[in-house]
Amino acid sequence: MSNKRTPSFRLAVDGQSKETLACLSRKDRTTFFQVMVRAVARNFLTDDVERQYYADRYNCCPPPIFVPVITLIEIALFAYYCVENGNINHNGPLPVESVLIYRPDKRVEFWRFLCYTFIHAGWVHLIFNMVVQIAVGIPLEMIHGCLRTGMVYMSGVLAGSLGTSVFDMEAYLVGASGGVYALLAAHLANIVLIEKNFIKLDQRSQIDKSYSSADVGFAIWDRYSSEVNDAPVGYTAHLMGALAGLTIGLVVLKNFEQKLHDQYIWWIALAVYLGCIVFAICWNVLYY
Repeated sequence: MSNKRTPSFRLAVDGQSKETLACLSRKDRTTFFQVMVRAVARNFLTDDVERQYYADRYNCCPPPIFVPVITLIEIALFAYYCVENGNINHNGPLPVESVLIYRPDKRVEFWRFLCYTFIHAGWVHLIFNMVVQIAVGIPLEMIHGCLRTGMVYMSGVLAGSLGTSVFDMEAYLVGASGGVYALLAAHLANIVLIEKNFIKLDQRSQIDKSYSSADVGFAIWDRYSSEVNDAPVGYTAHLMGALAGLTIGLVVLKNFEQKLHDQYIWWIALAVYLGCIVFAICWNVLYY
């Protein structure tokens, strides 16, 4: 038999080779979405097998819904009140007559304990909260889902208003800081659940510390530097939201390495949160 190849045979082989190389190049090409998913898996999952499985299987279906939707609502309402008031500055407008804002003289309108999160006092307040809410909330939602992330967020919002009603009784309350700090603390709770190297934990929380220090400092300055006739805006929600995020985060976030001592932590965290909530509700019902 002859070793010579016909022109048609050579063309067929060359075509198959080019097609194979094209398939390999498509497999090796990394998209921005894949880079983002791998970064989320690296920071929120426990070991290499789980990270690789998540990175290979995650297809953004269902996509993160809770954080983007609540962010859009908060931005839209801020824009609405700016148009209604006719101006905007770093700490205003503050729509004190809104049916959503938490006011100490209208605490019987129970929806205000949750709905105040949709109102913000100035563009600085809004930008701080929205940037961190998106940067921390969306990765949490990609890993733990809409329901669990929403529970953490709203638990921080509720704890923020109830805590303000107990510790800063004359303060008004606006902003998503209770929910945002709950997400930040839940992020740390998630790291505590999966990370045994506390040097890494400290390195990965530097951004959280920087944001928290700047935001709480601004909130305290704004609280005590406002004029007497102005409605004082409280900062207690930041601290109460962080406590809620830490406790509820330990309760509702997925623990990929369940151990016996984690069950005790679960019950302790749940008891602390529920105990504080029940105390604050009784305070509002019986004291006022």
